[in-house]
Amino acid sequence: MVVRRAEPADAEAIAAVHVRSWQAAYPGFMPRAYLDGLTPAMRLPLWNRLLGESAPPRTEVFVAEAGGSVAGFAALGPSRDDDADPASVAEISAIYLLPEVWGAGLGGRLMAAALDDLAAAGYERATLWVIDGNVRARRFYERGGWRPDGAVQRDESHGFPLTEVRYQARPQCSGLQAGGEADPPA
Repeated sequence: MVVRRAEPADAEAIAAVHVRSWQAAYPGFMPRAYLDGLTPAMRLPLWNRLLGESAPPRTEVFVAEAGGSVAGFAALGPSRDDDADPASVAEISAIYLLPEVWGAGLGGRLMAAALDDLAAAGYERATLWVIDGNVRARRFYERGGWRPDGAVQRDESHGFPLTEVRYQARPQCSGLQAGGEADPPA
């Protein structure tokens, strides 16, 4: 298993992981018809932008490889929350893995790489949002030291309501060189 910074050539593989992970992790949270309608081609423009020259400042994307292929990714950058100072508060905006590698330790390695990067960039705090009922993901974050901070939001950007809770942690270098062993979130 290898964790490395994503390159523009990884955009298609990341888009495929993004879609497959959502389709496996979110039944019951999102309508089945919505999940079945997702395609990597729909996500590709986002990943081309985030990995290209028009990426927002201080945005980073890491990929986890298993068997030489991209099996997961994590995206991070300054917080987008209204109540946070983006100079000192970062956000893990996405961390997803292919379903067949859930439980293999890639999620922990991706999170360690993200937190190492945020600590090196001088962020004092990191946040992420998770669907309230997503017990698997919440357990993963809590095992990694993340804690809910009391913020809740209702996201209707996909055409249906999702209630999300915000977690926070302090970025710090793990000393694991993007390592760490934990189950990945869903």
